Amino acid sequence: MTADYPDLIAETALSVAGLTDYIRFLLEQDEELQRVWVTGEVSSKSHHRSGLFFTLQDPNGGAAIKCVAWNSQLAKLAQIPVPGEQLIILGSIRLYPQRGEYQLSVWQALPAGVGLQALRLQQLRKRLEAEGFFEPQRKRSLPRHPQAIAVVTSPTAAAWGDIQKTLKHRYPGLHVIFSPATVQGEQAPESIVKAIQRVEQDGRAEVLILSRGGGAVEELACFNDERVVRAVACCSIPVISGIGHQRDESLVDLVADASVHTPTAAAERVVPAVAELYTQHRQRVVALHQSVHSCLKTSQNQIQEMRNRLRRLRLDRQMQQEMQELSWKRQQLVRATTTQLQQATQHVEMLRQKLATLDPKAVLQRGYAVVRQQNGAIASGGALPIARSAAELAVGEELLIQLGQGEVKVKVIEVKE
Repeated sequence: MTADYPDLIAETALSVAGLTDYIRFLLEQDEELQRVWVTGEVSSKSHHRSGLFFTLQDPNGGAAIKCVAWNSQLAKLAQIPVPGEQLIILGSIRLYPQRGEYQLSVWQALPAGVGLQALRLQQLRKRLEAEGFFEPQRKRSLPRHPQAIAVVTSPTAAAWGDIQKTLKHRYPGLHVIFSPATVQGEQAPESIVKAIQRVEQDGRAEVLILSRGGGAVEELACFNDERVVRAVACCSIPVISGIGHQRDESLVDLVADASVHTPTAAAERVVPAVAELYTQHRQRVVALHQSVHSCLKTSQNQIQEMRNRLRRLRLDRQMQQEMQELSWKRQQLVRATTTQLQQATQHVEMLRQKLATLDPKAVLQRGYAVVRQQNGAIASGGALPIARSAAELAVGEELLIQLGQGEVKVKVIEVKE
Protein backbone atom coordinates (compact mmCIF):
# COMPACT_ATOMS: atom_id res chain seq x y z
CA MET A 1 0.00 0.00 0.00
CA THR A 2 2.89 2.35 0.66
CA ALA A 3 3.89 2.01 -2.96
CA ASP A 4 0.54 3.47 -3.99
CA TYR A 5 0.96 6.70 -1.92
CA PRO A 6 4.63 7.63 -1.95
CA ASP A 7 4.09 11.38 -2.30
CA LEU A 8 1.44 11.55 0.46
CA ILE A 9 3.68 9.79 2.98
CA ALA A 10 6.67 11.96 2.15
CA GLU A 11 4.76 15.22 2.65
CA THR A 12 2.85 14.41 5.91
CA ALA A 13 5.24 12.22 7.88
CA LEU A 14 6.78 13.86 11.04
CA SER A 15 9.98 13.04 12.80
CA VAL A 16 9.84 11.89 16.40
CA ALA A 17 11.38 15.19 17.48
CA GLY A 18 8.89 17.14 15.39
CA LEU A 19 5.92 15.29 16.83
CA THR A 20 7.28 15.66 20.36
CA ASP A 21 7.88 19.39 19.89
CA TYR A 22 4.35 19.80 18.61
CA ILE A 23 2.89 17.95 21.61
CA ARG A 24 5.10 19.97 24.00
CA PHE A 25 3.89 23.18 22.35
CA LEU A 26 0.26 22.13 22.87
CA LEU A 27 0.81 21.22 26.53
CA GLU A 28 3.08 24.02 27.66
CA GLN A 29 1.16 26.81 25.88
CA ASP A 30 -2.20 25.77 27.29
CA GLU A 31 -3.10 28.38 29.94
CA GLU A 32 -5.01 25.80 31.99
CA LEU A 33 -1.88 23.65 32.26
CA GLN A 34 0.54 26.48 33.02
CA ARG A 35 -0.92 26.80 36.54
CA VAL A 36 -2.93 23.78 37.58
CA TRP A 37 -4.09 22.39 40.94
CA VAL A 38 -4.10 18.57 41.20
CA THR A 39 -5.20 16.41 44.14
CA GLY A 40 -4.20 12.80 44.67
CA GLU A 41 -2.29 10.29 46.78
CA VAL A 42 1.50 9.99 46.80
CA SER A 43 2.29 6.42 45.73
CA SER A 44 6.11 6.55 45.50
CA LYS A 45 9.01 8.96 45.76
CA SER A 46 12.77 9.11 45.25
CA HIS A 47 15.43 11.72 45.98
CA HIS A 48 17.98 12.81 43.36
CA ARG A 49 20.64 15.47 43.36
CA SER A 50 18.40 17.78 41.35
CA GLY A 51 15.21 17.34 43.39
CA LEU A 52 12.44 15.09 44.70
CA PHE A 53 10.62 12.84 42.20
CA PHE A 54 7.31 11.22 43.12
CA THR A 55 4.10 9.83 41.62
CA LEU A 56 0.63 11.22 42.34
CA GLN A 57 -2.31 8.93 41.63
CA ASP A 58 -6.06 8.76 42.16
CA PRO A 59 -7.11 6.90 45.32
CA ASN A 60 -8.86 4.28 43.15
CA GLY A 61 -5.69 3.75 41.11
CA GLY A 62 -7.32 4.68 37.81
CA ALA A 63 -4.75 7.33 36.80
CA ALA A 64 -1.31 8.59 37.82
CA ILE A 65 1.08 11.42 36.96
CA LYS A 66 4.78 11.82 37.63
CA CYS A 67 5.84 14.91 39.58
CA VAL A 68 9.11 16.65 40.40
CA ALA A 69 9.93 19.25 43.05
CA TRP A 70 13.30 20.81 42.26
CA ASN A 71 15.69 21.57 45.10
CA SER A 72 15.03 25.30 44.74
CA GLN A 73 11.34 24.68 45.58
CA LEU A 74 11.61 22.02 48.29
CA ALA A 75 12.12 24.50 51.15
CA LYS A 76 8.99 26.40 50.06
CA LEU A 77 6.65 23.40 50.20
CA ALA A 78 4.12 23.45 53.05
CA GLN A 79 4.08 19.63 53.03
CA ILE A 80 6.89 17.31 51.88
CA PRO A 81 5.34 14.43 49.85
CA VAL A 82 5.21 11.14 51.76
CA PRO A 83 3.83 7.90 50.23
CA GLY A 84 0.26 7.24 51.31
CA GLU A 85 -0.61 10.89 52.04
CA GLN A 86 -3.29 12.92 50.26
CA LEU A 87 -1.90 16.15 48.79
CA ILE A 88 -3.05 19.15 46.78
CA ILE A 89 -0.32 20.03 44.26
CA LEU A 90 0.17 23.34 42.42
CA GLY A 91 2.39 23.21 39.35
CA SER A 92 2.73 23.30 35.58
CA ILE A 93 2.88 20.57 32.92
CA ARG A 94 6.25 19.97 31.27
CA LEU A 95 7.17 17.48 28.51
CA TYR A 96 10.69 15.99 28.20
CA PRO A 97 11.55 15.01 24.60
CA GLN A 98 14.34 12.58 25.49
CA ARG A 99 11.93 10.26 27.29
CA GLY A 100 8.76 11.24 25.50
CA GLU A 101 7.08 11.75 28.91
CA TYR A 102 5.26 14.60 30.56
CA GLN A 103 5.30 15.41 34.27
CA LEU A 104 4.08 18.01 36.74
CA SER A 105 6.68 20.55 37.86
CA VAL A 106 5.65 21.25 41.49
CA TRP A 107 5.54 24.76 42.95
CA GLN A 108 3.61 24.02 46.15
CA ALA A 109 2.25 20.98 48.04
CA LEU A 110 -0.52 21.29 50.61
CA PRO A 111 -2.12 18.63 52.85
CA ALA A 112 -5.63 17.69 51.76
CA GLY A 113 -8.72 17.27 53.98
CA VAL A 114 -8.19 17.83 57.71
CA GLY A 115 -4.56 18.65 57.12
CA LEU A 116 -5.52 21.55 54.88
CA GLN A 117 -7.87 22.90 57.53
CA ALA A 118 -5.11 22.67 60.12
CA LEU A 119 -2.75 24.51 57.77
CA ARG A 120 -5.27 27.29 57.18
CA LEU A 121 -5.82 27.59 60.93
CA GLN A 122 -2.08 27.78 61.50
CA GLN A 123 -1.70 30.47 58.84
CA LEU A 124 -4.56 32.51 60.36
CA ARG A 125 -3.03 32.15 63.81
CA LYS A 126 0.35 33.40 62.59
CA ARG A 127 -1.26 36.35 60.84
CA LEU A 128 -3.27 37.37 63.92
CA GLU A 129 -0.22 36.88 66.12
CA ALA A 130 1.78 39.18 63.84
CA GLU A 131 -0.92 41.83 64.34
CA GLY A 132 -0.49 41.57 68.12
CA PHE A 133 -3.88 40.03 68.95
CA PHE A 134 -2.40 37.50 71.39
CA GLU A 135 -0.06 39.85 73.28
CA PRO A 136 -0.53 39.59 77.08
CA GLN A 137 -0.30 43.37 77.57
CA ARG A 138 -3.45 43.98 75.51
CA LYS A 139 -5.60 41.77 77.76
CA ARG A 140 -7.80 43.60 80.26
CA SER A 141 -8.55 42.54 83.82
CA LEU A 142 -12.10 41.48 84.68
CA PRO A 143 -14.12 43.73 87.04
CA ARG A 144 -14.06 42.42 90.64
CA HIS A 145 -17.71 43.16 91.49
CA PRO A 146 -19.71 43.63 88.26
CA GLN A 147 -23.34 44.67 88.59
CA ALA A 148 -24.32 43.71 85.02
CA ILE A 149 -22.83 41.03 82.76
CA ALA A 150 -23.69 39.83 79.25
CA VAL A 151 -23.84 36.22 78.05
CA VAL A 152 -23.51 35.18 74.38
CA THR A 153 -24.46 31.55 73.73
CA SER A 154 -27.25 29.42 72.29
CA PRO A 155 -30.62 29.85 74.07
CA THR A 156 -31.28 26.09 73.76
CA ALA A 157 -27.88 24.90 74.97
CA ALA A 158 -27.20 23.46 78.42
CA ALA A 159 -24.43 26.04 78.78
CA TRP A 160 -26.98 28.84 79.20
CA GLY A 161 -28.76 26.95 81.99
CA ASP A 162 -25.47 26.18 83.77
CA ILE A 163 -24.44 29.84 83.65
CA GLN A 164 -27.78 31.06 85.00
CA LYS A 165 -27.73 28.56 87.87
CA THR A 166 -24.15 29.41 88.83
CA LEU A 167 -24.67 33.19 88.75
CA LYS A 168 -27.87 33.01 90.80
CA HIS A 169 -26.19 30.85 93.42
CA ARG A 170 -22.98 32.87 93.73
CA TYR A 171 -24.19 36.47 93.32
CA PRO A 172 -27.96 37.03 93.81
CA GLY A 173 -29.29 40.27 92.39
CA LEU A 174 -26.84 40.37 89.47
CA HIS A 175 -28.27 41.81 86.25
CA VAL A 176 -27.70 39.34 83.38
CA ILE A 177 -28.08 40.52 79.76
CA PHE A 178 -28.60 37.57 77.38
CA SER A 179 -27.68 38.00 73.71
CA PRO A 180 -28.60 34.73 71.92
CA ALA A 181 -26.46 33.35 69.11
CA THR A 182 -26.00 30.25 66.99
CA VAL A 183 -22.77 28.57 68.13
CA GLN A 184 -22.47 25.76 65.57
CA GLY A 185 -22.61 25.53 61.79
CA GLU A 186 -22.01 27.87 58.86
CA GLN A 187 -24.25 30.63 60.24
CA ALA A 188 -22.54 30.64 63.65
CA PRO A 189 -19.70 33.17 63.00
CA GLU A 190 -22.02 35.89 61.72
CA SER A 191 -24.54 35.15 64.49
CA ILE A 192 -21.89 35.44 67.22
CA VAL A 193 -20.52 38.70 65.79
CA LYS A 194 -24.02 40.23 65.75
CA ALA A 195 -24.67 39.05 69.33
CA ILE A 196 -21.49 40.78 70.53
CA GLN A 197 -22.46 43.95 68.68
CA ARG A 198 -25.87 43.95 70.40
CA VAL A 199 -24.18 43.80 73.80
CA GLU A 200 -21.93 46.75 72.92
CA GLN A 201 -24.85 48.80 71.61
CA ASP A 202 -26.82 48.09 74.81
CA GLY A 203 -23.98 49.56 76.87
CA ARG A 204 -24.94 48.18 80.29
CA ALA A 205 -22.71 45.13 80.62
CA GLU A 206 -19.34 45.42 82.36
CA VAL A 207 -18.06 42.03 81.16
CA LEU A 208 -19.13 39.50 78.50
CA ILE A 209 -19.17 35.67 78.67
CA LEU A 210 -18.83 33.90 75.29
CA SER A 211 -19.66 30.25 75.85
CA ARG A 212 -20.87 26.89 74.59
CA GLY A 213 -20.67 23.29 75.78
CA GLY A 214 -18.38 20.56 74.56
CA GLY A 215 -18.31 19.21 71.03
CA ALA A 216 -16.21 17.82 68.23
CA VAL A 217 -13.53 19.92 66.56
CA GLU A 218 -15.71 20.66 63.53
CA GLU A 219 -18.58 21.76 65.80
CA LEU A 220 -16.32 24.36 67.44
CA ALA A 221 -14.94 25.69 64.15
CA CYS A 222 -16.81 28.99 64.55
CA PHE A 223 -14.52 29.92 67.44
CA ASN A 224 -11.56 29.79 65.05
CA ASP A 225 -13.31 31.99 62.49
CA GLU A 226 -11.46 35.26 61.82
CA ARG A 227 -14.64 37.33 62.06
CA VAL A 228 -15.40 36.04 65.56
CA VAL A 229 -11.78 36.43 66.71
CA ARG A 230 -11.65 40.06 65.57
CA ALA A 231 -15.04 40.82 67.15
CA VAL A 232 -13.80 39.49 70.51
CA ALA A 233 -10.49 41.36 70.22
CA CYS A 234 -12.21 44.66 69.39
CA CYS A 235 -15.02 44.34 71.95
CA SER A 236 -15.27 47.46 74.12
CA ILE A 237 -15.68 45.45 77.35
CA PRO A 238 -13.61 42.54 78.74
CA VAL A 239 -14.49 39.12 77.33
CA ILE A 240 -14.11 35.73 79.05
CA SER A 241 -14.48 32.57 76.96
CA GLY A 242 -15.83 29.30 78.34
CA ILE A 243 -15.79 26.93 75.38
CA GLY A 244 -16.33 23.34 75.77
CA HIS A 245 -14.07 20.68 77.49
CA GLN A 246 -11.62 20.73 74.58
CA ARG A 247 -7.93 20.09 75.16
CA ASP A 248 -6.78 22.42 72.37
CA GLU A 249 -7.30 26.16 72.69
CA SER A 250 -9.33 27.98 70.06
CA LEU A 251 -8.26 31.32 68.62
CA VAL A 252 -11.06 32.96 70.62
CA ASP A 253 -9.52 31.53 73.82
CA LEU A 254 -6.17 33.07 72.86
CA VAL A 255 -7.57 36.53 72.09
CA ALA A 256 -10.08 36.75 74.96
CA ASP A 257 -9.14 38.69 78.08
CA ALA A 258 -9.61 35.47 80.10
CA SER A 259 -10.47 31.88 79.17
CA VAL A 260 -11.65 28.79 81.05
CA HIS A 261 -12.67 25.30 79.95
CA THR A 262 -16.40 25.23 80.80
CA PRO A 263 -19.41 27.59 80.87
CA THR A 264 -19.78 26.97 84.63
CA ALA A 265 -16.16 27.93 85.22
CA ALA A 266 -16.71 31.15 83.24
CA ALA A 267 -19.65 32.10 85.48
CA GLU A 268 -17.61 31.30 88.61
CA ARG A 269 -14.69 33.40 87.33
CA VAL A 270 -16.72 36.46 86.44
CA VAL A 271 -18.39 37.07 89.84
CA PRO A 272 -17.38 36.39 93.46
CA ALA A 273 -19.52 34.33 95.82
CA VAL A 274 -21.50 36.41 98.33
CA ALA A 275 -20.86 33.77 100.99
CA GLU A 276 -17.11 34.13 100.45
CA LEU A 277 -17.35 37.92 100.71
CA TYR A 278 -19.20 37.61 104.01
CA THR A 279 -16.58 35.18 105.33
CA GLN A 280 -13.79 37.57 104.37
CA HIS A 281 -15.60 40.39 106.15
CA ARG A 282 -15.96 38.32 109.32
CA GLN A 283 -12.25 37.49 109.19
CA ARG A 284 -11.39 41.18 109.00
CA VAL A 285 -13.65 41.92 112.00
CA VAL A 286 -11.97 39.16 114.02
CA ALA A 287 -8.53 40.44 113.05
CA LEU A 288 -9.52 43.96 114.14
CA HIS A 289 -10.73 42.73 117.54
CA GLN A 290 -7.54 40.73 118.01
CA SER A 291 -5.45 43.75 117.15
CA VAL A 292 -7.30 45.93 119.66
CA HIS A 293 -7.03 43.26 122.36
CA SER A 294 -3.31 42.88 121.73
CA CYS A 295 -2.85 46.65 121.95
CA LEU A 296 -4.73 46.80 125.27
CA LYS A 297 -2.75 43.89 126.66
CA THR A 298 0.54 45.52 125.73
CA SER A 299 -0.52 48.78 127.35
CA GLN A 300 -1.56 46.99 130.53
CA ASN A 301 1.80 45.25 130.72
CA GLN A 302 3.58 48.55 130.26
CA ILE A 303 1.52 50.11 133.09
CA GLN A 304 2.28 47.24 135.44
CA GLU A 305 5.98 47.46 134.62
CA MET A 306 6.01 51.18 135.44
CA ARG A 307 4.20 50.52 138.70
CA ASN A 308 6.88 48.04 139.68
CA ARG A 309 9.63 50.52 138.84
CA LEU A 310 7.97 53.21 140.95
CA ARG A 311 7.57 50.78 143.80
CA ARG A 312 11.26 49.99 143.69
CA LEU A 313 12.23 53.67 143.60
CA ARG A 314 9.95 54.50 146.58
CA LEU A 315 9.36 58.05 145.37
CA ASP A 316 5.73 58.73 146.10
CA ARG A 317 5.60 62.09 144.41
CA GLN A 318 7.27 60.91 141.23
CA MET A 319 5.05 57.84 141.26
CA GLN A 320 1.98 59.99 141.52
CA GLN A 321 3.07 62.07 138.54
CA GLU A 322 3.83 58.97 136.55
CA MET A 323 0.47 57.48 137.47
CA GLN A 324 -1.33 60.61 136.33
CA GLU A 325 0.51 60.53 133.01
CA LEU A 326 -0.21 56.87 132.58
CA SER A 327 -3.85 57.42 133.44
CA TRP A 328 -4.06 60.14 130.82
CA LYS A 329 -2.42 57.88 128.20
CA ARG A 330 -4.77 55.08 129.13
CA GLN A 331 -7.76 57.35 128.62
CA GLN A 332 -6.40 58.32 125.22
CA LEU A 333 -5.93 54.68 124.31
CA VAL A 334 -9.45 53.80 125.47
CA ARG A 335 -10.91 56.67 123.46
CA ALA A 336 -8.94 55.67 120.38
CA THR A 337 -9.92 52.02 120.66
CA THR A 338 -13.51 52.95 121.40
CA THR A 339 -13.60 55.09 118.24
CA GLN A 340 -12.13 52.26 116.20
CA LEU A 341 -14.65 49.80 117.62
CA GLN A 342 -17.54 52.18 116.84
CA GLN A 343 -16.32 52.65 113.27
CA ALA A 344 -15.93 48.90 112.86
CA THR A 345 -19.40 48.31 114.28
CA GLN A 346 -20.91 50.91 111.90
CA HIS A 347 -19.09 49.28 108.99
CA VAL A 348 -20.43 45.87 110.01
CA GLU A 349 -23.97 47.26 110.22
CA MET A 350 -23.61 48.92 106.82
CA LEU A 351 -22.51 45.63 105.26
CA ARG A 352 -25.35 43.78 106.99
CA GLN A 353 -27.90 46.26 105.63
CA LYS A 354 -26.37 46.01 102.17
CA LEU A 355 -26.66 42.22 102.27
CA ALA A 356 -30.25 42.55 103.49
CA THR A 357 -31.14 44.77 100.52
CA LEU A 358 -30.15 41.94 98.19
CA ASP A 359 -33.05 39.86 99.51
CA PRO A 360 -36.10 40.47 97.25
CA LYS A 361 -38.46 39.47 100.08
CA ALA A 362 -37.17 42.33 102.21
CA VAL A 363 -38.31 44.80 99.55
CA LEU A 364 -41.82 43.33 99.66
CA GLN A 365 -41.87 43.55 103.47
CA ARG A 366 -41.36 47.34 103.24
CA GLY A 367 -44.70 47.72 101.48
CA TYR A 368 -43.72 47.27 97.86
CA ALA A 369 -45.43 44.80 95.56
CA VAL A 370 -44.66 42.91 92.36
CA VAL A 371 -47.33 43.09 89.63
CA ARG A 372 -47.35 40.21 87.14
CA GLN A 373 -49.39 39.72 83.95
CA GLN A 374 -51.30 36.47 83.77
CA ASN A 375 -51.92 36.69 80.03
CA GLY A 376 -48.30 37.47 78.99
CA ALA A 377 -45.66 35.10 77.70
CA ILE A 378 -44.02 33.01 80.40
CA ALA A 379 -40.53 34.33 81.17
CA SER A 380 -37.42 32.16 81.58
CA GLY A 381 -37.60 30.08 84.76
CA GLY A 382 -41.40 29.60 84.44
CA ALA A 383 -42.39 32.90 86.14
CA LEU A 384 -45.18 35.20 84.96
CA PRO A 385 -43.90 38.37 83.26
CA ILE A 386 -43.62 41.49 85.44
CA ALA A 387 -45.70 44.51 84.41
CA ARG A 388 -43.32 47.46 84.08
CA SER A 389 -45.48 50.04 82.26
CA ALA A 390 -49.13 51.00 82.16
CA ALA A 391 -48.90 50.94 78.38
CA GLU A 392 -48.47 47.15 78.54
CA LEU A 393 -51.84 46.64 80.33
CA ALA A 394 -55.40 46.58 79.01
CA VAL A 395 -58.74 47.20 80.71
CA GLY A 396 -60.17 43.92 81.95
CA GLU A 397 -56.83 42.19 82.10
CA GLU A 398 -56.22 40.08 85.19
CA LEU A 399 -53.09 40.76 87.24
CA LEU A 400 -51.40 38.88 90.06
CA ILE A 401 -49.99 41.14 92.82
CA GLN A 402 -47.37 39.61 95.12
CA LEU A 403 -47.22 41.27 98.57
CA GLY A 404 -44.95 40.80 101.53
CA GLN A 405 -47.48 38.26 102.86
CA GLY A 406 -49.48 36.40 100.21
CA GLU A 407 -50.76 37.27 96.72
CA VAL A 408 -53.83 39.11 95.36
CA LYS A 409 -55.52 38.65 91.98
CA VAL A 410 -57.02 41.89 90.57
CA LYS A 411 -58.59 43.09 87.31
CA VAL A 412 -57.69 46.35 85.51
CA ILE A 413 -60.63 48.75 85.32
CA GLU A 414 -58.74 51.83 84.09
CA VAL A 415 -55.34 52.49 82.53
CA LYS A 416 -53.57 55.88 82.87
CA GLU A 417 -50.23 56.27 81.14
